[in-house]
Amino acid sequence: MNWSSEPDEVLLAAHAPDAFATFYRRHSTAVLAFHARRTPNAELAADLTAETFAAALAGAERFDPARGEPVQWLFGIARHLLAGALERGRADDRSRRALGMRRIELEDEQLARVEELASPRLPPGTLDRAVGELTPELRHAVTARVIGGSDYDTLARDAGTTPVAARRRVSRGLAALREKLGGAD
Repeated sequence: MNWSSEPDEVLLAAHAPDAFATFYRRHSTAVLAFHARRTPNAELAADLTAETFAAALAGAERFDPARGEPVQWLFGIARHLLAGALERGRADDRSRRALGMRRIELEDEQLARVEELASPRLPPGTLDRAVGELTPELRHAVTARVIGGSDYDTLARDAGTTPVAARRRVSRGLAALREKLGGAD
């Protein structure tokens, strides 16, 4: 059967290898980019991507469309695995091993592709200009949190506010940056 025109829900419900392969092809680049932007190296991003899809394949029968879209479910798996990997410093490979999948060894050109996915493609100076256009309050919150690595308690103490308010400032600042950078491609 040709699964290419079927919606994701149908692909997951089919429990067929070729249906899941179509699901994988649709979303693998986005999942790889997600991991590549959040991990210290391309190998870990690739391992996490493989483990994300292995866990999705192993758990496809548990997908419930009433609880959300398949892509949300997939990225929920990705976020969960990423959090664990960042704590441990390596990807958990239980799902991949349980399915008998071997670890993927990346060639130099594949590593370069992963790193390319992790790098935003903005003209030089675009991000600096966008950050500079934020209000001073939002600019400080975003730079202190994202670049400086400050926690919300520290941000709140420095700004004379609560951690909840500090979190909201960072969130508003990042949302404003996303909006400003949305048309910068």
